[in-house]
Amino acid sequence: MTEKNVFADGFIEVKGARENNLKNLTVKIPKYQTTVFVGLSGAGKSSLVFDTIAAMSRRELNETFASFTQQYLPKYGQPHVDQINHLPVAIVIEQRKIGENARSTVGTYTGAYSLLRLLFSRIGQPFIGYSDSFSFNMPKGMCPHCQGLGYVDDINENLLIDKKQSLNQGAIKFVSFGLNTWRWRRYVNSGLFDNDKAIKDYTDKAWQLLMYAPQQQLKNPGPKFPKTALYEGLIPRIKRSILHKKEAEHHQAEIAKFVSHRECPFCHGSRLNAIVLSNHIAGKNIADLCALNLNDLDVFLAKIFDPLTTDLIRELRTKIHSMVDIGLGYLSLSRGTNSLSGGEAQRIKIAKFLNSSLSDMVYILDEPSVGLHPHDIALLKKGLSRLRDKGNTILIVEHNPLMMAFADYAIELGPVAGANGGQITFQGSFKELSHSKSLTGRWLRRRLTFKDKIRKSSKMIELTNLHMHNLKKIHVKIPLDLLTVLTGVAGSGKSSILQELKKVLTEPYIDLAQKDIGTNLRSTPATYLGILDRIRSLFAKTNQVSSSLFSYNGLGACPVCKGKGVTITNMAFMDPVVQFCESCQGERYSKKALAYNYEGRNIADVLSFSVDQAAKFFSAGPIVDSKLVEQLTSLQRVGLSYLKLNQTLTTLSGGELQRIKLASQLNQKGTIFLLDEPTSGLHMQDIFKQIKLINQLVDAGNGVIVIEHNQAVISQADYLIDVGPGAGMFGGRILYSGLPAGIIDCADSVTGQALKKALAIPQ
Repeated sequence: MTEKNVFADGFIEVKGARENNLKNLTVKIPKYQTTVFVGLSGAGKSSLVFDTIAAMSRRELNETFASFTQQYLPKYGQPHVDQINHLPVAIVIEQRKIGENARSTVGTYTGAYSLLRLLFSRIGQPFIGYSDSFSFNMPKGMCPHCQGLGYVDDINENLLIDKKQSLNQGAIKFVSFGLNTWRWRRYVNSGLFDNDKAIKDYTDKAWQLLMYAPQQQLKNPGPKFPKTALYEGLIPRIKRSILHKKEAEHHQAEIAKFVSHRECPFCHGSRLNAIVLSNHIAGKNIADLCALNLNDLDVFLAKIFDPLTTDLIRELRTKIHSMVDIGLGYLSLSRGTNSLSGGEAQRIKIAKFLNSSLSDMVYILDEPSVGLHPHDIALLKKGLSRLRDKGNTILIVEHNPLMMAFADYAIELGPVAGANGGQITFQGSFKELSHSKSLTGRWLRRRLTFKDKIRKSSKMIELTNLHMHNLKKIHVKIPLDLLTVLTGVAGSGKSSILQELKKVLTEPYIDLAQKDIGTNLRSTPATYLGILDRIRSLFAKTNQVSSSLFSYNGLGACPVCKGKGVTITNMAFMDPVVQFCESCQGERYSKKALAYNYEGRNIADVLSFSVDQAAKFFSAGPIVDSKLVEQLTSLQRVGLSYLKLNQTLTTLSGGELQRIKLASQLNQKGTIFLLDEPTSGLHMQDIFKQIKLINQLVDAGNGVIVIEHNQAVISQADYLIDVGPGAGMFGGRILYSGLPAGIIDCADSVTGQALKKALAIPQ
């Protein structure tokens, strides 16, 4: 008898769920088992699992605290559901990035570094101080030269400044400091310089003031210099306000012209000062241990038997084991979280819970297979099995058949996405699902095959001696006019190859990797693609008023929430409290703006349409805006027909954001598209639509280079490059390059073996 059978039978019973597009659902979900929720994107899976079950659990847990405490807790709205019975406490593991902070590492994120600091403060010799002394994020521990970052940015003055020109002529060449920008005015209005004098004629004192002066209050600034502003030289200003901030993402090409990024010559990348590095345990300092892979670190810690650290070592090794068990033993604690792949980040979040002693919890996961190779998925399933077998319930929203097959029970929502979805179309075991007539069942039975007509390349680029990150001085040829797919386990080096390719490409390219596209509470699909501007124009023409009245960022904004649709209360060090605006009920607009209609609908009504609904509505109107219809059609073509026009981009997955970017570029020709797992978040039916779309891009004269784990995409490539064999230090080699069919004979490739199994080829 397995451990899970020890627990009493039970189920989570949901009655009358009506959240978003759910059609008054009543459903029983077995407890102490793993249930997978399947169906098209937008069919209602997240509405049931996250917006109803998870929201209710979190809300009711908060209500167990005293009223005084509740005011500091995150607020969860009351889900539209009649009742939920037998509901455990929910732990939600979402598809959100760990973070892009340059100071965040695997060690700091998991808490392992805090324990390691404590270990060295107790038994490291010589004694130098307490735990905080070993922190590279604290002044007493950080390297003073790089401020605890481990690297330095060298700025080439000769490229940053044209010394033949004056400030008024535009001597500062970085785009953010161009003529008439607010940053440029800080220098010309400072009163420190002759703005018409060529920089080459400056005295040494004036040059030092312009380039290197620390932040300071000016004694006698010019009359136009802001009264409360501080003056700062160009070099420290650029480092502080641009290079280490979000803004750097928008100026990467400009920054690359005059900034070189290199290891700190003083701490050699350790981030710590000399005093900290002088403290040792068994001949190794704290930076040495952080540089070890987790497997080797565990071996080192196992040899420490000091009674002062028995409990500490046990807790630290437990954290390490949870990551090793889920296939992350190749990582080091010093690895920056901003360098992790999506699959690595997802597993680190899951690993935090693997050694929990809690039972009768419900763990809710959003597509945990995203970013994972079939080999990695097998390790993930082992970890989730451990959680389940401790007496917990696992709920997974998923599209990957490999994760579906792992589940004890399956629930499909459909039959379509959007307003006409939200119904349960199947309940039962995975085996029953795979034999059913449901949409997912039919696609599960579809046989994987290789592409019939393989394109041949007439344009290859050769990259040599690649050694970025874990790449082992590799040589690789990449076609620029085909559908090329990069494969390999998470962390094997695929993204590093793509980064190296971008450095040498002379052809125009569009990088559609899963990076943020400037998402905030005000950004939606309609604003990003310019759809809202065209809709506003239609409302303005019809009603003979200004189009700015229909902007929630302008005249039409709700006066209470200022067009955000929500009110946000910051709670100091606690999570901010976000609630729907009571005045506009989340519609963002003022009553005046909502009084105007187009074809019987006000602006908020129209923006609440799905892409499909909007395309139908605007194609049938009295004024047909062909550009608007084309933009909506582009969203349909990339598989986002279920999105609402006013859906905040912060709620979308990385794959959805990437497809929105793709939708804005569909009419390109002679361009190279770089994609990172464009199938994430897609049902099998939509994946085949995506493959068709990508092939259309190639047929139109573009090249497409894709990082992908999905076996359907791999099988339909023109050219395949497999990286491995493992991840981290165990990867970084080219295992195979050529026609996709050839990889099944590559014994060292886990991609080849997984594909062979999926194709049902005899072993």
